Amino acid sequence: MGLLLGLLLLGHLTVVAYGHPILEAPESVTGTWKGDVNIPCTYGPLQGYTQVLVKWLVQRGSDPVTIFLRDSSGDHTQQAKYRGRLHVNHEIQGDVSLQLNTVEMDDQSQYTCEVTWKTPNGNQVVRDKIIDLHVQKVSVSKPTVTTGGSYGFTVPQGMRISLQCQAWGSPPISYVWYKEQTNNQEPTKVATLSTLLFKPAVVADSGYYFCIAKGRVGSEQRSNIVKFVVKDSSKPLETKTEASTTMQSPLEATSTVNSSWGWTTKMDVYLEETRDGPGKGLPIFAIILIISLCCMVVLTMTYIMLCRKKSQQVCTPGRPVTLVKP
Repeated sequence: MGLLLGLLLLGHLTVVAYGHPILEAPESVTGTWKGDVNIPCTYGPLQGYTQVLVKWLVQRGSDPVTIFLRDSSGDHTQQAKYRGRLHVNHEIQGDVSLQLNTVEMDDQSQYTCEVTWKTPNGNQVVRDKIIDLHVQKVSVSKPTVTTGGSYGFTVPQGMRISLQCQAWGSPPISYVWYKEQTNNQEPTKVATLSTLLFKPAVVADSGYYFCIAKGRVGSEQRSNIVKFVVKDSSKPLETKTEASTTMQSPLEATSTVNSSWGWTTKMDVYLEETRDGPGKGLPIFAIILIISLCCMVVLTMTYIMLCRKKSQQVCTPGRPVTLVKP
């Protein structure tokens, strides 16, 4: 007997599931005072079934009142109270959810989603769902601070970036930005919007920031303090320029030539940066002349030493030398 009842119930559910479209909606929805709320109502489209009518009704006293109607002629808001702040989705087939903007406390009630289809045999089938809408006043939450980019809270100088303060609660929510000061001074107010924009960020913007959010309900809330750092991108460039300048400055080098006889000749050579233009640097022929004179001095000294070591010969500077075998 129990098995038979189970089969009958399964057959009934199959007919319901596959015989006609089924509306799906939550039992209740909670909205925020002065905020926006979405009341879901959807169904799975079935082949051969055509949607011909959509209604949204709200319970007023003992009788429901139609506030929205969609038929072949279009969408119609039936109550002046909802005009301009009520919208029923039509972009997705099977989604007839109700969007209610700027929710008031007296919007709290029972809402009915009702859809009528034309069946393949020409008849009409109606389905509805009742959803309870609860409206509550929500105190502002503790705000969070984020950046408008992927750099985090450390950015290079010259970048356009923003700090964003965000809180939740019954709107409108007002925001104030502060920057901490040194020497135990009071924080400085720097902005009165949810976004603190730096365009562009400079090194002087570095510091500690926080924001305060205040809503319609409850006390104001303060965010955590964040450290915002703007890196000086010019410093590496300055260091590189100084190094380059140092490399271009004149150098003084000392060259030492040691002879095999213990003589040491030192030449101080002043190397300057060669630049194009008249009157700057030595001419090439002057450099060749100096090198030639140095070579002659070295050869002359070598010649004199050779003569002194050959005591058996008479050496006269400037005359050819004749070597006599003993």
